[in-house]
Amino acid sequence: MPTVRENIGYTFERFWLIYRASLVRVVRAVAALVLIAALLEVFVFNFNYFASAGYDTIDLSHRITAVEDEGDGFRLTDINHVLEFSHLNTEIHNIMIDFERDQPAQTIDVKIQFTDSAHQTYFDSTEYTVGVPLAHVSTFDEQSKYINLQTAGLVENLRLEVVGDDVSYPIMLTGIYLNAHHPFQFNILRFIVTITVLLLVYAFRPGSVIYRIRMVENPRKSKAGIIFAVALEVVMVSAFLFYGSNLVGVATSSYNHGSWDGVSLVNTFEVGGDNAQQYAELARAMAEGRLYLDEEPPDWLKTMEDPYDKGARDELQKETGEKYLFDVAYHDGHYYVYFGVVPVLLFYLPFYLLTGANFPTAIGVLVMAIAFILGCSALLDRFARYHFRSVSLGIYLLLQMPLVFCSGIMYLVKFPTFYSLPIMCGLAFSVWGLYCWMRGRLSQHPCRWLFMGSLCMALVAGCRPQLLVLSLLAFPLFWRTYITKRRLLTPQGVREFACLVAPYVLVAAGIMAYNYARFGSLTDFGANYNLTVNDMTKRGMNLGRLAPAFFTYFLQPPSMTGVFPFLQPAPFDTTYMGQTIKEVTFGGIFACFPLLWVLAFSRRILAMRARQRSTRTIMGIIIVLLVSGILVALLDAELAGILQRYYADFSVMFLMAAVLLCFVVNEQIPQTVSLYQLLLKVLLVLVSLGLIYSALLCVVPETGWYSNVYPWAYQSLLETFLFWT
Repeated sequence: MPTVRENIGYTFERFWLIYRASLVRVVRAVAALVLIAALLEVFVFNFNYFASAGYDTIDLSHRITAVEDEGDGFRLTDINHVLEFSHLNTEIHNIMIDFERDQPAQTIDVKIQFTDSAHQTYFDSTEYTVGVPLAHVSTFDEQSKYINLQTAGLVENLRLEVVGDDVSYPIMLTGIYLNAHHPFQFNILRFIVTITVLLLVYAFRPGSVIYRIRMVENPRKSKAGIIFAVALEVVMVSAFLFYGSNLVGVATSSYNHGSWDGVSLVNTFEVGGDNAQQYAELARAMAEGRLYLDEEPPDWLKTMEDPYDKGARDELQKETGEKYLFDVAYHDGHYYVYFGVVPVLLFYLPFYLLTGANFPTAIGVLVMAIAFILGCSALLDRFARYHFRSVSLGIYLLLQMPLVFCSGIMYLVKFPTFYSLPIMCGLAFSVWGLYCWMRGRLSQHPCRWLFMGSLCMALVAGCRPQLLVLSLLAFPLFWRTYITKRRLLTPQGVREFACLVAPYVLVAAGIMAYNYARFGSLTDFGANYNLTVNDMTKRGMNLGRLAPAFFTYFLQPPSMTGVFPFLQPAPFDTTYMGQTIKEVTFGGIFACFPLLWVLAFSRRILAMRARQRSTRTIMGIIIVLLVSGILVALLDAELAGILQRYYADFSVMFLMAAVLLCFVVNEQIPQTVSLYQLLLKVLLVLVSLGLIYSALLCVVPETGWYSNVYPWAYQSLLETFLFWT
């Protein structure tokens, strides 16, 4: 009998004999791409190093007179923060501002002015010209200290001024240098990004082998490819979340060291202020047998005639000096949490009972984001293998990526707060519920799958009730089986239908009991009692809000600049003569995700499907997804407002519909036809544009994110991509 070692050796030898040629080609291609990335990093991304190698460096340190001389350095203060040098009479290619390392890290704005052959006086921006822009310099980042200048001939005078209201003085300098030599830097992050982009381009090029691997005919290869791709996506999402460490809430000896307790391997800490601990406080209250938060509202709030008037609340808060909790439900003298309770039961309460500490919200967002990625991949795989027989691994992956990364979850991961967690939970439960339903449709023993699917879909009500509209997909999925074929009239059909309905009844009973215990009503979730920026008890429904919301959510083009990361908040104007709840947004989904343009051809594509199949399941699914997406977007605007995180409520519905339509087109056109190659190239462009937009949205600076909390570190990220400055 062969040993385990012999079996492993035999398996490896057999695998090598079968796939040797393919593996050799892949290894050679990957090695070539790594070499190209290395050459780009060395010779292109470090071209400032080579360009400055022949410069004659000029040390201006001995000419610094206007600021305090500290012996080995110079001190800039809020009074003396201007450096001026005259009679230079030299070419200036760059300026190097050298900071002392032993000072608090910060990013400062430096205004640079000079006179040269084209300017006898200092110049600024005018009506028809743009002057030298402010230089953003990090005292902690070596690359940002070098500022390339574009001058005309010899420079006579040079003026450097630190500007801005948020500067932390004093600023310690060790010197100022002209025409300094840029240091060589092999940037690992940039190198990894370059390799990733090159690998994606190589893997998804029109002639790639992945378009010839049919998922039905090659189940092992396709599953291996899917697992590998999903694993990479999980790593990318996790790395992105932990990169924004100001919101993670976990610390170790080498990560967020300032919040490490010095003892534990990993410890948690609170982030985001008192308002961000609502779920944790509710878990503590539940452990003590209460459903309201422990914090007592101030007496002035209890005696207010209308406690939901924000202006009146703020005035009384100023008068008394007693603060109130913002964005919680206030009812009958107590604070309540109006967000869905399922995340508390899933994460916070068990964690508190086990450790006595608050569960870090960001970890919950990451867990559910991973669950969403896995659920989306499994659901899409189910459709591809059992409803579209011609889908290749390449087409699957090409459509799976925008379904995951353009659905809005990356913005939730960017801001992994308690606002994001219920949305993320609702999305994860929804895709897994749909997957279980799909498994149940073709299973010989469907009851367990139907029960689990309905349980997931029902739990959405305790996370993000808006997403309950996805439960309407049960009609196109099960109508033919239980109504048209009358399976519902059989004993087995009755049992299966009971498995579909029972979880909804159980979850509804639990949520209604929870609502009644808090507010004395079975259907009152508490949203109207929210102490927020407007009076929710009087908000009502107004058709005037729908037009600006529809434009913002669906049609508004992204607002761009010419500097990385290019995106900026989109402008918002409205003729609605009332209060509009609006946070920054970055464009409508149909303008930012060109893949959704395929929805314009839905009728023609579905007609193609109808000629191929007598059933109308896919047609029904697409119709429900599109109607649900529009309904959720407009309800969000009516009930809450226009916010970027709300895009996650409905984007996935339109993306699912677009993906299914692409599957239909792929099924109809033979891969040997030139039209297929044209459509594949068009699809590559549409998907790429959407993914690029989503990637840029991840790093656009925003209040409360990494760029705002650690601007000096964010400047290092910018220098990674603005390598030519």
